[in-house]
Amino acid sequence: MTDHHTYKKIEIVGSSRTSIEDAIENALAECAKSVRNMDWFEVVDTRGHIENGKVGHYQVTLKVGFRLSGS
Repeated sequence: MTDHHTYKKIEIVGSSRTSIEDAIENALAECAKSVRNMDWFEVVDTRGHIENGKVGHYQVTLKVGFRLSGS
C-alpha cells in the first residue's frame, strides 16, 4: 500500500435558476454519475444570464479533482 495519490482534473459547468451553490451541487451530482473517486473541486468562474433585468440563471465552472484508480 502506498501513501501517495495521483489525481486528474477535469473542468465541468453547472447551472441553476436558484443559486450559485445549487449550480455547484448540480454540476457535482451530474459528474458523480460517470466519475469515480472525486476528492475536491475548485470554482474557477462564476457568471449568469440576465432575463428582463434580473438573474435568469447562475452558471459556475468547476475544476474537479479525482484519484486515478490504483493510486
